[in-house]
Parts: sequence; C-alpha cells; structure tokens
Amino acid sequence: MGKAYYVKFETPEDLINPILEAVRVASTSGKVRKGTNEATKAIERGTSKLIVIAEDVEPPEVVAHLPILCEEQGASYAFVPSKQDLGNSLGIDITSAAAAILDAGDAQHIVDQVVTSIDKIKGGKTDQ
Repeated sequence: MGKAYYVKFETPEDLINPILEAVRVASTSGKVRKGTNEATKAIERGTSKLIVIAEDVEPPEVVAHLPILCEEQGASYAFVPSKQDLGNSLGIDITSAAAAILDAGDAQHIVDQVVTSIDKIKGGKTDQ
C-alpha cells in the first residue's frame, strides 16, 4: 500500500525514532496535546513546536487538513508510520492520529534537530 495522500514528504527511517522519542520525553517533561482536534487548535493558536501526524490513519480525512494548516501557519510537522507507535510514545494505551508538542521540556534539543532535518527535506528554510 502506498502512502496516504496527505503525507507531503517521506520521513527518513533514521528520523522516526527521534520524533517518537521527542514526543515521549516532551510528554513527561514538557507539554503535549494528544489527538487531531488538540493538534488543530495548537496550530491555529500558534503554540505548537512540532506537530506529529501518523501515516496510517483511517479514514485519511481525519488528519488530511493538518499538513495544509501547518503550511499556512508556518508550523513544523512530521510524519510517523504508525498511530500505535505515536500512542505508545504519548504514554497512552490507545492509538493517536496526531500529537502537538507545545513545550518540548527536556526534549528541546531533539525537537530542534527534527525540525531542522524536516526543513531540509522539504527544501525549506533552515534559519529559525
């Protein structure tokens, strides 16, 4: 099966673990919002440091607006292959289609590296 239509770029394998680690650390030492609705609000309010979106969401319309909204608002976002992995990183027993890191806490250096790498992948700006 190919990628869902909302996946705007390929996240390299070596970046997936740091993204999930950033979510895990930020959820214990910083501030993370779980779920598509919370991620949407964080983007609209301009409070997100990083939006993490799962690639295996069914139906895809649930999260399809997030990359577009991130582009419009200039918010950083990344994709992970599995909503199960994202849920586990958030420390919850259920899957999560999306998450928003509001305050990275101890994961700030990981988030900075991820954002820089994603910007390079997208061919965008690297000066923040």
